[in-house]
Amino acid sequence: MQGDSREVLKGLADNSIDSVVTDPPYALVSIGKRFGGPNAKAPTGDVYKRAVAGFMNATWDTGETAFDPLFWVEVLRVLKPGGHLIAFSGTRTYHRLACAIEDAGFEMRDMIAWLYGSGFPKSHDVSRGIDKAAGAVREVISQGEPVKRMIPGADQHKGGWEKNDGREFVPTVTAAASAASAAWEGWGTALKPALEPIVLARKPLIGTVAANVLRHGTGALNIDASRVGTGEGGGGGRDSNASAARRYADKGSTDFAPTPGPRGGDAKRRWPANVVHDGSDEVVDAFPFSAGQQGIVTGNEPSSPFANVYGDMPNRGGSAVPRGDTGSAARFFYSSKADAEDRCGSKHPTVKPVDLMAYLVRMVTPPGGVTLDPFAGSGSTGMACLREGFDCILIEREAQYVADIHKRLAHVEGADLPLFSENAA
Repeated sequence: MQGDSREVLKGLADNSIDSVVTDPPYALVSIGKRFGGPNAKAPTGDVYKRAVAGFMNATWDTGETAFDPLFWVEVLRVLKPGGHLIAFSGTRTYHRLACAIEDAGFEMRDMIAWLYGSGFPKSHDVSRGIDKAAGAVREVISQGEPVKRMIPGADQHKGGWEKNDGREFVPTVTAAASAASAAWEGWGTALKPALEPIVLARKPLIGTVAANVLRHGTGALNIDASRVGTGEGGGGGRDSNASAARRYADKGSTDFAPTPGPRGGDAKRRWPANVVHDGSDEVVDAFPFSAGQQGIVTGNEPSSPFANVYGDMPNRGGSAVPRGDTGSAARFFYSSKADAEDRCGSKHPTVKPVDLMAYLVRMVTPPGGVTLDPFAGSGSTGMACLREGFDCILIEREAQYVADIHKRLAHVEGADLPLFSENAA
């Protein structure tokens, strides 16, 4: 449905939606820009509204909807009791989204962190800034190849972003031009982005979990459908499940699924965690190698030195089967950022990978359920629902992305032309 989700939601029936999985605008524009423009709303009354563009100059990257508790009250109304909500956010504005969702009446169940290695630090070089303000010319020590800048909203294709406006960035290393700037050499203003926080919330139950599930089909997470392991269900990874599994094996991992038994694990693979990642070498290398339990626990091991303080600990019982898993501790669901196939020609600048959205959708949606995405964007949630066998309702305000959504949905159904075809619309 094309339209403002605040209006479209009014046409949906109470308690008619099984789950909500969405990627709202992050509203990453600064406070100064929010209230500094000639048409910006003053910081009184509704402080969430802003009149300036946000991420990549997008006029839709604003907080007047996603940060408004009244909007989430309407989402709460259409969700069935016990229905789960999953909503992506940015690290700088997560608190605004989370507070709005909680103030609307949702129970905050958890926060999922999506870790990735492809983030680029958008930091201001303080030393350069001092020299620029003083009009001082810095000596160029070394210079890299020119890089064309990304055009906001440009068409995407197999080669990546279309870049044709002549803007270029030349990476250079320069020397401070003054004692004042030299004193601040190496200082910046931002960290390298490496995660996106995701809200996991639930509409309050009616009665117990068991009673709610039996009556409405909602209220619980599909743990077994979200378990993590090698091969199928292990996540898309950077180059498919198999290659991601090989990368883990190269780093010393031989098996994600622990040997079942006492103090062992579940043969159905690992319990889903509140961490997901992109499977990149950078992220995997950040986790330690965790061998798990390698030896048999007899139950007769000596107490620790703390026994003198807390007293002797009780016998732990024996274990005939070691845990048996080895390798990197980064044994979570993995899904790389959206690649060209994921984008399917979409012009949207924040396409989410279908593998990741499918994992989240099946975690919170009962069989045959209906998922709602009130900020459809590029349509990744819809693609995930089609792939997983769920119905979905997508709402998107921006007309320029609606055609992309239809094209991407048709691609999942096999009804479109091959990707990157000369005749593809």
